[in-house]
Amino acid sequence: MTVTREPSSAAPRPGRHSAVRSLLRLWPYVRPVRGRLVVGALSAVVASCLGLLIPLTLKWIVDGPVAGHDPSGVWLGGLALLVLGVAEAGLFGVRRMIVAGPLARVEADMRAALYARLQRLPVSFHDRWPSGQLLSRATTDLMLLRIFLSFPLTFLLVNGVTIVVGCVILLQQRWTLGLVLLAPVVPMVVLCSVFEERYARTARKAQDQIGDLTTVVEESVLGIRVIKGFGRHRGQERAFRALSWRLWETELRKAGLLGTLWALIVILPELAIGAALVLGVVEVGDGELSAGTLVAFLSTALALRWPVESIGFLLAITNESATATDRFFEVMDTAEASAEDAAAPVSTGVRVKEPGLRLEGVWFRYPDAPADAPPVLCGVDLRVRPGETMALVGATGSGKTTLTALVPRLHEPTAGRIVLDGRDITGLSRERLRELVAVAFEEPTLFSASAAENVLMGAPDAGEERLLAALAVAQAEFVHELPQGRRTRLGEQGLSLSGGQRQRLALARAVIGDPRFLVLDDPLSALDVHTEALVEAALREVLATTTALVVAHRPSTVLLADRVALLSRGRIAAVGTHHELLHTNREYASLMSGPAGPEGGDPR
Repeated sequence: MTVTREPSSAAPRPGRHSAVRSLLRLWPYVRPVRGRLVVGALSAVVASCLGLLIPLTLKWIVDGPVAGHDPSGVWLGGLALLVLGVAEAGLFGVRRMIVAGPLARVEADMRAALYARLQRLPVSFHDRWPSGQLLSRATTDLMLLRIFLSFPLTFLLVNGVTIVVGCVILLQQRWTLGLVLLAPVVPMVVLCSVFEERYARTARKAQDQIGDLTTVVEESVLGIRVIKGFGRHRGQERAFRALSWRLWETELRKAGLLGTLWALIVILPELAIGAALVLGVVEVGDGELSAGTLVAFLSTALALRWPVESIGFLLAITNESATATDRFFEVMDTAEASAEDAAAPVSTGVRVKEPGLRLEGVWFRYPDAPADAPPVLCGVDLRVRPGETMALVGATGSGKTTLTALVPRLHEPTAGRIVLDGRDITGLSRERLRELVAVAFEEPTLFSASAAENVLMGAPDAGEERLLAALAVAQAEFVHELPQGRRTRLGEQGLSLSGGQRQRLALARAVIGDPRFLVLDDPLSALDVHTEALVEAALREVLATTTALVVAHRPSTVLLADRVALLSRGRIAAVGTHHELLHTNREYASLMSGPAGPEGGDPR
């Protein structure tokens, strides 16, 4: 029952993944807090370097007070170790306090930017992308990036500096033993290079699978009535289990890669430390090396264990963060390439004498349609006079809904243009176009807000009087009987209401702003006969003062219109009044016919 898919609009993935190149794209969001990040990183570097002074203090204690049997010197050395330890812990604590707030702000800014871009993307983008993939990018991926910026990014620098400084100290203590400890460096670099590419591919696969899993969960919650109604809960459970199993296998591969790298990174330095210990003991026994120097040397080597062993863990998080960055910018880059105004020609802004709504040679095909698929609309020419209501009639699949979506620029025409009151709609800002054109769809969408807030989305500045008038036109006074009246919060997508109630609220939302142009896509299909008659009577008054394009299936809805346009196979086949087309066009007469004859009944 459930079909999951990879987002077809994802950017093409390069043959070799560059984590550094991906993460550098975060700079515009990190730049405002760069000062605090630098201070935090410097605090951590200083703290780590203070930790490397502890072995040198131990050397002084062993070769000095201990060898000379000086108890006061031992106490002094112990105090120095205590001060160094407290200072190291304090600086690490300061770093965390400095960066916590700014990095939470970076995450919030990125999430706000992603949400804003999603709002500006055309409908065709959202048609192609599963919502779960977008949700995982806005939540899981951005949380991972905040974690990366707060810990791995800093400690890649801190541990790198610590390793370099520690190696210098080791070579100064005893360069021969230092070279023994540095022997594993070359094989570790090779291992990390191989690991990075493999882990990046596996991490990307896991993140995409999380998006697929999120999509299934969301669809199951929103479609719970269908699932229960058809008894498909076991099928959904099997689909969810299959996706979970695939994600589990991918996570196991990630864990296997990380475990293998970590084991090798731990084993190689441990072998080197063991070899250095044996050689150092021999040299101490031969009198070539002091005991304090050996203690300092081994203490420094042990202090470098965590910076070295953490390389695998830090690289893993870095690669996951790089893939999360790629996924974030897939949406942001698509927005830049597909925004509503990007592909639209620039209008000259010259007005023509004819007001009203005109479609001139409009063609449309979906961007991801097969190359051999016919266009949805083929050279549509249509004129709706000022103050006129035009009904749009056609068989299922003829392109009616697509045509109505072009007027408010939910989709962009492939060719041709649409003109409102003499101005090409591509020359209007989105804000101005939304003020001029109001829409109501057959499948109404309501939000988890109050009934009044849902209606006021059509005109946020409307007062109480206009709200009540819009509810009256749509015969939506039922909201007054809800538990908290108009302030009653509706369930997700308004599913606590009936289909007819949702349609009436959507219609009220469309008319509350007194739009210059009204586009209605079969807005009365879910109403009973008596409610439909009441809504139509009130709607006539609204239609008398606006220019409207109404998709209609029922003859009763068609009769609201001054004229009717028949859309057939993506073309306007005929235009005329309802009675004219009944007598002159066989296809129209067939569409309008029903059990009660050509003048009545529901044609569907």
